[in-house]
Amino acid sequence: MYRISKEYHFSSSHQLPHLPENHKCHHLHGHNYVAIVILESETLNEDGFVRDYHELDALKTYIDDKLDHKHLNDVLGDDCVTAEQIAKHLYDWAHARWPEVAAVQIKETPKTTAEYGGS
Repeated sequence: MYRISKEYHFSSSHQLPHLPENHKCHHLHGHNYVAIVILESETLNEDGFVRDYHELDALKTYIDDKLDHKHLNDVLGDDCVTAEQIAKHLYDWAHARWPEVAAVQIKETPKTTAEYGGS
């Protein structure tokens, strides 16, 4: 199996108001997120790629336009926006365009990662 990945950076705010008030994520806060899209294929295309990285530029545009410097609760229309939900949102968006997308990882901090991959 061939696997490639590409990384994107964005900064956004969110809050998890359903958590107890003494939980730091209950309050409005932000992260410098890293999104990593992972593509895989059993075969390579005629150019020797799983997919040309240049074709993934649409994901950067989407992230820059819709997520970067935005309040994610408003963007995703949910009071509970977690890294897991952001990973699924980006997976759904990317997989609809590129069937080789196997998973999306979201890093909220250098030490924490959430991942969503289709079945």
